[in-house]
Amino acid sequence: MWRRTYLVLVLLRLWFALSPSYLHPDENFQGPEVIAGQIFSYPVRRTWEFTSDQPIRSVFPLWPVYGLPMLLLRWLWVGNGQDGEIPPIAVFWTLRVLMFLISFVLEDWALHELIPSQRHRRMAVLLVASSYVTWTYQTHTFSNSVETLVVAWSLVLIQRILDPRQRTTMLSTFSLGVVGVFGVFNRITFLGFLLIPGLRLIPHFLKKPSAFFVMLSAALLTSFLAITLDTSFYSTEPITWSRLIHRPVITPLNNFIYNSSTENLAKHGLHPWYQHLLANLPMLLGPAAMLLFVQPHLSLRLYSAISGLVVLSLAQHQEARFLLPTIPLFLSSVKLPRNRKILRAWAISWVVFNIFFGVLMGTYHQGGVVPAQVFMSKQPDATQAIWWKTYTPPIWLLDGKNEVLKTTDVMGMKGEALLEELTRLATCDTPADRRNQEYLKEKNGTYLIAPASATWLDPYLPNKGLQGLRFREVWRYRQHLNLDDMEFGDDGVWGTLSRVIGRRGLVAWRITKSCNQPATEQADR
Repeated sequence: MWRRTYLVLVLLRLWFALSPSYLHPDENFQGPEVIAGQIFSYPVRRTWEFTSDQPIRSVFPLWPVYGLPMLLLRWLWVGNGQDGEIPPIAVFWTLRVLMFLISFVLEDWALHELIPSQRHRRMAVLLVASSYVTWTYQTHTFSNSVETLVVAWSLVLIQRILDPRQRTTMLSTFSLGVVGVFGVFNRITFLGFLLIPGLRLIPHFLKKPSAFFVMLSAALLTSFLAITLDTSFYSTEPITWSRLIHRPVITPLNNFIYNSSTENLAKHGLHPWYQHLLANLPMLLGPAAMLLFVQPHLSLRLYSAISGLVVLSLAQHQEARFLLPTIPLFLSSVKLPRNRKILRAWAISWVVFNIFFGVLMGTYHQGGVVPAQVFMSKQPDATQAIWWKTYTPPIWLLDGKNEVLKTTDVMGMKGEALLEELTRLATCDTPADRRNQEYLKEKNGTYLIAPASATWLDPYLPNKGLQGLRFREVWRYRQHLNLDDMEFGDDGVWGTLSRVIGRRGLVAWRITKSCNQPATEQADR
């Protein structure tokens, strides 16, 4: 029964990994898009983290996580006699499958090593495997998802080092030095999860100083490699020893300095210190959150999660995904109710909670953005794409189309300003625009991509006259919800939900306008 349940949950995790939901732009812009531009020469958009004078994102962890799979995919593609560049969407799905595999293998394996009791281990693995966080966030290309695995395996290595039955403690010590530096260059918050577990290593290192020097040597060597790679990536000229010694690019230090400034954090949103504890954590854990307070299972995993939560709460900018490393640690540190009626009620609430949020976040949340980019990459006439009320689209999925297609993100623009922008960019209406697919033969085309729930556009969509803009719907994707368009103050709770859910979907319109045309064309109208 346990194995069958676990297998079903693994298949469910794979299904969500292959669903095109879009949880946050960072899942593309802080990882795959950067490396895809290096390996496949796709035109990409580098965000401010990579373009500022003091860059705060390291490419060191991106190469083993995303770069090596991309290189392997290119090698297999060429080896099988395929011509031309690999379609970006093939790379996209490859990385999703990769994230599923490393989540399934490394995360679950770590839990097996960290939990000695077979009964507790099975329960913990099932809880983690049945969490919507595992289905969705953990199968997406977030640095937080990678951090989850690095934290878990750091705890495994610490446990191996302290286990007197282990004969290869030096190998584990060396590995901890490498993994630790990898974790810091991936996200500086990683160290917060090792504050308490790391204290247990002090007596061990006092007894075996050689072990400490092994770990330190591994950390220094890995740090040197990471700094060299980052310095080379951010240098416009070939890297030299002089540049490396006198002007190295140390991204974790830049990241710490940037995030230490309240003025900088205010650009991304400031939150109270209890945001993680009272809002984000319950949203991720659901019914399991109350079990942490009622009957927690004291363990090194729990202490690691608590120390990480405290460190993350010290920062004034707090997003739910920052807590991803705590989820398997907390879920493996709870005890289920012993009373059967209470257990049954809790289990039902756990299943309902995760199915609801799994479908919401794993299928519908901004679910049309990726399919829309694939659609736009196949439009031969597209030269302008205006995205309104959606997340910023990843342009690396345009398959080279962005050499001629300019993508403009106007997510928060007012409707009147959007209308002015569309009027400026719209192409002239021609007889080809009014025939079936003839418009695809035009040299230029302007497209608007927006949610179907954007009711502000409704008065303009039916226009068939000679004046004003004309909206021709050319594509629609139904499995799309825009949760950032909740206007409860204007529409009320029921009105907002009816609009956002009832009119779910993402639509692409081809935008044209009436221009001064020859009499023959006017007669053709």
